[in-house]
Amino acid sequence: MGEKYVVKENSELGRYGVAAKHLEAGEILLEELPFVIGPKVESPPVCLECCCPVDGSSSGPKCSACGWPLCEECVANDAKITFHKKECAVFVKSKAKFNNVDDSTASCLQLDCITPLRMLLEKEAHPDRWEMEIAPMEYHNDARKDTAIWQADQTNVVGYLRGPCGLKDRFSEQLIQQVIGILEVNAFEARTTSGYSVRGLYPKLALMAHSCVPNIVHSIHPSKDYRLTARAAFDIPEGEFLCNTYTYTLNGTTARQQMLRAGKFFTCRCARCLDPTELGTHFSSLKCQKCDNGLIVSSNPLDDESEWKCTHCEFKTKGAAVSKAVQVMQAELDELAYMEYGPERLENFERVFKKYRSVLHPLHFINTSIRHSLIELYGRIPGYEMQELPDILLERKITLCRDVLKVLNVLEPGKSRARAMIMYELHAPLVLMAQSAYRNGILAGEPLKKQLEEAIELLVECAEILDWEDPSTPEGILANVAKQSLVELRQSVDRL
Repeated sequence: MGEKYVVKENSELGRYGVAAKHLEAGEILLEELPFVIGPKVESPPVCLECCCPVDGSSSGPKCSACGWPLCEECVANDAKITFHKKECAVFVKSKAKFNNVDDSTASCLQLDCITPLRMLLEKEAHPDRWEMEIAPMEYHNDARKDTAIWQADQTNVVGYLRGPCGLKDRFSEQLIQQVIGILEVNAFEARTTSGYSVRGLYPKLALMAHSCVPNIVHSIHPSKDYRLTARAAFDIPEGEFLCNTYTYTLNGTTARQQMLRAGKFFTCRCARCLDPTELGTHFSSLKCQKCDNGLIVSSNPLDDESEWKCTHCEFKTKGAAVSKAVQVMQAELDELAYMEYGPERLENFERVFKKYRSVLHPLHFINTSIRHSLIELYGRIPGYEMQELPDILLERKITLCRDVLKVLNVLEPGKSRARAMIMYELHAPLVLMAQSAYRNGILAGEPLKKQLEEAIELLVECAEILDWEDPSTPEGILANVAKQSLVELRQSVDRL
């Protein structure tokens, strides 16, 4: 399987990858094209070529051949249609029609068949790749059979493809459910050049084990046929397990475990999940209200029902009580996400941050989520634009960034996209603070140069990481902005 990694197998993990040699941070581990790309499950009406949202009503743009959704731009560029071409032929032959919808923001269950159908058609077109890379993949049919999702898929996908689409003689029920399971368990999220979400199946990356602290990172290039490149996030010794993450690292252990059990059908037992403190970050810990110095942590992070205990006094509480408290706090945050992007939104996030300061550990995932929102708002909204921020708010943004980096340095260490984005956010207030101190006669000479050099170091690493992203994506665009900022900042330092 290549010189960078070898594939092994055991009863616990199935197939997995280990480093075949010492890998340097940033070193390319693998590159591959997807076996299939298509809409996510429960997608609203989208263009079946570029996956942008479309009007799914009778007046919305449609493919002239089959009548299924295409955006106006793709309709006008019929010669460039690639992803939709094969399924279009199926719909034309069977006369399977798209059912127009009244609400184009709601899930369109008819589109749930698209990505599985594309995968089945690719199986026919590339049988060798199917047998070598796809057929051995986990699909957990036994675990999925008793779920409501299985029954929905049996109707919306299996029944639809074998019935109205006329594929009964080409694809068995078992094969279609296998394809659905493979996608559910193994697919990765990708973004189109316009930033819309899709899912793709990358067999080589899917081989890698899961960890809630991954040691590999990947980028997907929509402008290059969704080519994926995976790299070492940090130095990886020969023989080390290669680990991607199948969940969102900035969720607490309870939420990550629930997601993995529901969607990936396993319980994670990585070092982070087994540690009640989440590797010392206390990412899920609460402050004890019965004593001054205690933190409330789970007695068994893998069991949602386990007791939570204070590290300093005798206080105990039920896991259900902690979950309820977190749900209440999360619901309040979710409401703020719907607020208009302006000063009131920022001020409300600050209010909620202060409200829960006495309840949550400073680095708790809810606090970290609020910090992310505030970092995005400070410097971008009217009344709080970067050049207008007084020193006290520049300091506030610096503190927010440094606190998030404390978490990311543990939970997403190395050359991760998330760290790069925060490093970019941190460099600007550092520069403005240095300039303000220089104007006020507080900072000059070597101390001034030292503060600016910290910003330069942040930009250097940020630009290196984001340069791996597709130039058409927001991260890829930011890479070029960071490079230009770096040139200007170095020129400023040289003039000192």
